[in-house]
Amino acid sequence: MDEKFLYKLVKGETFRIVSQDGSANELDPGLPEDLLLKMYRLMVQARTYDEKALKLQRGGRMGTYPPIAGQEAIQIGSALAMAEEDWMVPSYREIGAMIAKGVPMQTLYMLWMGNDYGNRTPDNVRCLPIAIPVGSQALHATGMGWAARLKKEKLAITCYFGDGATSRGDFHEAMNFAGVYHVPVVFICSNNQFAISTPNPLQTRAETFAQKGIAYGIPSYRLDGMDVLASYVIVKDLLDRARNGEGPAFIEAICYRFGPHTTSDNPDLYRSKGEVEKIRKETDPIDRFRNYLVNKGLWDIDKETRLHDEMDALIDKAAKEAEQAPAPEFEELFKHVFAEEPQFLKEEYEYYKRVSGGK
Repeated sequence: MDEKFLYKLVKGETFRIVSQDGSANELDPGLPEDLLLKMYRLMVQARTYDEKALKLQRGGRMGTYPPIAGQEAIQIGSALAMAEEDWMVPSYREIGAMIAKGVPMQTLYMLWMGNDYGNRTPDNVRCLPIAIPVGSQALHATGMGWAARLKKEKLAITCYFGDGATSRGDFHEAMNFAGVYHVPVVFICSNNQFAISTPNPLQTRAETFAQKGIAYGIPSYRLDGMDVLASYVIVKDLLDRARNGEGPAFIEAICYRFGPHTTSDNPDLYRSKGEVEKIRKETDPIDRFRNYLVNKGLWDIDKETRLHDEMDALIDKAAKEAEQAPAPEFEELFKHVFAEEPQFLKEEYEYYKRVSGGK
């Protein structure tokens, strides 16, 4: 992408390939059929996982949960753009991206059920545990990128956060360091319009969030985060550049959070149901990509029915396995903190074991 295109994007224009009716413009990359179908399958899987999670939480079978509906396109598109050796650094809302990266759904359900084993990703999946403190993961990603550069490893890191994170000091420290040290990190800001209950105009006077990357000398882009093809194309290009030593990039993915910030939030206090219904009808990323596939002759109602039946079964199985999974033993509280266990921690372990009866 040339500098002229970059300038246009940060000035307010938004990169888009597919419109809501499924029509594509001249920027359509012409991806293989199997990749297109994989994209759609993962988007439906993420949405179905999300719907099941809400039912589990409302039924008292899971703790507080952050819904992802409306953000599937940026998550799936960006995750599929990553190479196997690339690292993913998610926030708490990147469930779809983590599924696409290879984190088992059972593991993710365990996490939100309060089972700490849910924080453990498989050894072959390069994905950090989710970060709950807003914006803190930007520092982790930058540090990983710096380490990779020092070790001359040809890999990239994808770091996700919401628009609210750009108001945190961690974000600005990470961006400044990343720009100065030219680290191979692609920062993705999912601008879902609300930092919990704070709308964008009350959060920043900047015309765009992408401008915040430009301030640190980092190439920055705005894209339609409800368009999975646009998400895939830009992220893949920037990850390739990062791996080739061309430094960091910043993406503002414009999307909309259909549900509450978390299940403890009441969005009716700061936006109307009519607004949500209107935007959902006009922008839903799954409807949009389904229309695209139908236009290309790759999808129909029978395939849709079979896919939903398959996903319902897979996700019910994952949730059941998560509920039946063993909880960590109390010794786990003391493990994996230090490379060599210090004496004070050994003493704390013995004390806790004695007073708790080992429970």
